[in-house]
Amino acid sequence: MNLTAIRAIYTFEMARFFRTLLQSFISPVISTSLYFVVFGAAIGSRIDQVEGVSYGAFIVPGLIMLTVMTQGISNASFGIYFPKFIGTIFELLSAPVNFLEIVLGYVGAAATKALFIGIVILGTSAFFVDLNIQHPLAMIAFLLLTCISFALFGFIIGIWAKNFEQLQLIPLLIITPLVFLGGSFYSISMLPPVWQTITMFNPVVYLISGFRWSFFGQADVAIGFSLFAIGLFTAICIGIIWLIFKTGWRIRS
Repeated sequence: MNLTAIRAIYTFEMARFFRTLLQSFISPVISTSLYFVVFGAAIGSRIDQVEGVSYGAFIVPGLIMLTVMTQGISNASFGIYFPKFIGTIFELLSAPVNFLEIVLGYVGAAATKALFIGIVILGTSAFFVDLNIQHPLAMIAFLLLTCISFALFGFIIGIWAKNFEQLQLIPLLIITPLVFLGGSFYSISMLPPVWQTITMFNPVVYLISGFRWSFFGQADVAIGFSLFAIGLFTAICIGIIWLIFKTGWRIRS
């Protein structure tokens, strides 16, 4: 394992993040505050509690998941796409670095950035609502797995994309709607039976449900299914990345 190469890639990506630290820090704080004003105050005044939890606290796990997923994807996709765009990826591929070390560097940095933003949002939420995390270790585990899995997914998008428009296509048109329709701001049990069944085909439901369980001990889906879903998604992403580097798809032409 070439730890020097991993550290070099990781340090380079993190340096780009810290150059815009103020923007990276202020933006999620403002966004989270706006969500609490719109959803917590406006809708929360009409919905007192959801499954015994105040509505303001209920939406916190959904807010964190929404931001962590989108940040993990965007950071990883841009991180690997930019070397493709300027042509420096060929220097990386010709260096004595294998695909695992490249992935660890880029995905590790993207996951770290997403984790940082998730912690910022969690801290910001404490100013608006009282949070009592019932399963802190499970919360950390779900947060880390989500950061890593969606950073892997973003890495795949970055290799697949041929231009900057495609880079934002999947996050905007697929991931964000799935998160909003995955129970981020409501409980699945509040939906009519038909829509409850349809919603179960949304993979994001399992992630948000498991993460919310770590906060309140309540879930729309059994915790075992949530762990299986995120584990399967991570394994699929790793398999696709391995296949990409083995075949050279979109990285050697």
